[in-house]
Amino acid sequence: MELRNLVTFINVAELGSFTKAADLLGYSQSTVSFQIKQLEDELGCLLFERINHTITLTERGHELISYAHQICALEEEFKENLKEDKTYSGHIHVVTPDSVCEEMLTAHYLDFHRKYPDISIRFTTGDSGVMLDMLDHNEADVIMTLDHRLYNKDYIIAKEQQLPMHFVAASESKFEGLKGLSIKDIINEPFVLTECGQGYRRVFDRELAKRSLEITPVLEIGRTDIITSLVAESNLISYLPDFVTKPLIKSGKLCYLDVCDMNIEIWKQLIYHKNKWMSKSLRTFIDYVKREEFSNQAENERFST
Repeated sequence: MELRNLVTFINVAELGSFTKAADLLGYSQSTVSFQIKQLEDELGCLLFERINHTITLTERGHELISYAHQICALEEEFKENLKEDKTYSGHIHVVTPDSVCEEMLTAHYLDFHRKYPDISIRFTTGDSGVMLDMLDHNEADVIMTLDHRLYNKDYIIAKEQQLPMHFVAASESKFEGLKGLSIKDIINEPFVLTECGQGYRRVFDRELAKRSLEITPVLEIGRTDIITSLVAESNLISYLPDFVTKPLIKSGKLCYLDVCDMNIEIWKQLIYHKNKWMSKSLRTFIDYVKREEFSNQAENERFST
């Protein structure tokens, strides 16, 4: 069994097209077709169903894809271990929500770059559904979600942490210091929220819907730094994770509202696909984030007490 045939098989399966796989690999379409036919003949089974120019994996094809990823990963790992150069280098594509991207860049990127200057990172922002789709198509190496707790047999959760969330307002808010507030006490106030349908906003709206409630914000924007700045200077209210609001809480510009009947579980999860080849650079990045997340969690616990 030739390794290049397995590589071609993986790309055809992920792209759903012989033509796209040929373009990506620099082959002619006939070469791709020949390699897949060669693999099918060798294994004695059909790997793709071809109907009206549409291809789908057969049951045997689905079984092979996991093994093919593992074989290719072992081959890449072996080649990397043969290298005499033991420096950390490579390229990583990370997909996160806007707020996590902002935190990772401002709080951690320069430290990571100083420690591993030859590892380049491309950050992309997106919603949880988009992130998971990118993992499935090998378009992202690792993702960080802010959502309900996600589990799937195809994903490895490298790190997870439940996030404290609060309604926040300016420190001069009429609600500051009031105990035992209900969501109904503030629901008609002007809200600024992250974009509808994304991450923890989706979970928040779903919880409101269970109570037959709805908030129509006066402003929706993905930039949590803008949200916190606006809230600190106005009568607006927002609902945000504590890691976003903590600096302005500590400086006295924002306050937490004691809303007692909205206990929503939001989780930050660092996820990669189970079939993803773990290069040295990707493993280094994941280990770094896990260490930083652990230290941040300890700091948050100290802050909350």
